[in-house]
Amino acid sequence: MSLLKVLKSSNLIRGHTALRWCRHCGSLPRYDYDLVVLGGGSAGLACAKEAVDCGARVLCFDYVKPTPVGTKWGIGGTCVNVGCIPKKLMHQASLLGEAVHEAVAYGWNVDDRNLRPDWRKLVRSVQNHIKSVNWVTRVDLRDKKVEYVNSMGAFVDGHTIEYAAKSGQDVDRRQVTAKYVVVAVGGRPRYPDIPGAVELGITSDDIFSYEREPGRTLVVGAGYVGLECACFLKGLGYDPTVMVRSIVLRGFDRQMSELLAAMMAERGVSFLNTTIPSSVERQADGRLLVRYRNTTTQTDGSDVFDTVLWAIGRRGLTDDLNLGAAGVKTLNDKIVVDGSEATNVPHIFAVGDIIHGRPELTPVAILSGRLLARRLFAGSTQLMDYADVATTVFTPLEYSCVGMSEESAIQLHGADNIEVFHGYYKPTEFFIPQKSVRHCYLKAVAEMTGDQRILGLHYIGPVAGEVIQGFAAALKSGLTVKTLLNTVGIHPTTAEEFTRLSITKRSGRDPTPASCCS
Repeated sequence: MSLLKVLKSSNLIRGHTALRWCRHCGSLPRYDYDLVVLGGGSAGLACAKEAVDCGARVLCFDYVKPTPVGTKWGIGGTCVNVGCIPKKLMHQASLLGEAVHEAVAYGWNVDDRNLRPDWRKLVRSVQNHIKSVNWVTRVDLRDKKVEYVNSMGAFVDGHTIEYAAKSGQDVDRRQVTAKYVVVAVGGRPRYPDIPGAVELGITSDDIFSYEREPGRTLVVGAGYVGLECACFLKGLGYDPTVMVRSIVLRGFDRQMSELLAAMMAERGVSFLNTTIPSSVERQADGRLLVRYRNTTTQTDGSDVFDTVLWAIGRRGLTDDLNLGAAGVKTLNDKIVVDGSEATNVPHIFAVGDIIHGRPELTPVAILSGRLLARRLFAGSTQLMDYADVATTVFTPLEYSCVGMSEESAIQLHGADNIEVFHGYYKPTEFFIPQKSVRHCYLKAVAEMTGDQRILGLHYIGPVAGEVIQGFAAALKSGLTVKTLLNTVGIHPTTAEEFTRLSITKRSGRDPTPASCCS
């Protein structure tokens, strides 16, 4: 009997695919795969595809549990399905509504008096785009020869993963082994532990495919997800209220965060400050009665909404992985890793939003996944640099930043060693429709001495992400105030305002510009 038949008959080959010979030495491999990736989001897919490009045998598991209201989606993770992509499309839809009104001032013959969006058509368009991305992703995995299984993988031991495989109406439990395992399962929105929260509320996992109009919406949470949702709902003609437990945009620069909240209030977004929800109840008319408590005044209140959207943070999806069987350590619901994304078990790694203490951003997940694959299979030594990662909050006037907040710089270097250059500005395109420029503001946080190395850049205004992306590369390359002010701007743009920053907070001078061309 051949060796292959012996192995098959003794059940030593446990993969769901055919046995493969080692491409390096022509012998039987010790494991079914070089790499098993748990999670088919941005981090997991980037790692899996890069590993295949480096010659590895890779299997990727991905499975999405439906939300409490039944929302589910395809491969691609949070960003593609219920995060960055649909959020940006909804943001764009709200900006287009605003642009139609501006077009009248610019001479377009548009009747803007009865403009209202078709929510169902918008949702359908967004979902059609997402499904096309899901399809392209599946095709890409097939073309790159990344094996994909739509199932939840869990550890049996450090090298063995078990999963459920469907065969007609039957479900079999199968196992595969891998030399390395990468955990990239990401996270999902949290629900508060109050009556009615899970049964009657929705989250960002649901809003982008929500079939009925949101109507009057209570957004609970003032992180970037909550503020973005509130803003695109307002721009689409609905009535959002943001419930803030403590402060808006925790972890961001305080001055910029408060300026952003003021911009939202000016546009008609309501805020319930220092308030926490107590319960949600369905009324006879189908609307939702929300009871809440103001933690400053210690008074109770209530109001009625059509939709309640929870945006109070995210939890890591570690519960179903059986990490204990592999000995992997966690902190709360996240996985602890070192600078190489390795867990306490040397051959098990984690990337993306599941790891503790790292920026939860798609580009971070993608690059860290690729770099990890190169280190495992291509001899690279390059580690992910998590410092000075740029990000943007997609509100009507967007807020983008890179580097340190003013508070962080002062805490690290001392107030006497920090200089803050700042200024308000007036976007040229705002003049004719007479849009408010009250909150168009930017600043550079820099060292006090020498050429004044820039530690952080902050900008509120149009297309903030497009503005800051280029400056992010400059900052990581050691940008100084001297270099910035010696750079000729492109006129007329809002990005050029960074090259005109000459007023410091310390000087006490008025940072409001008098003219645009001199």
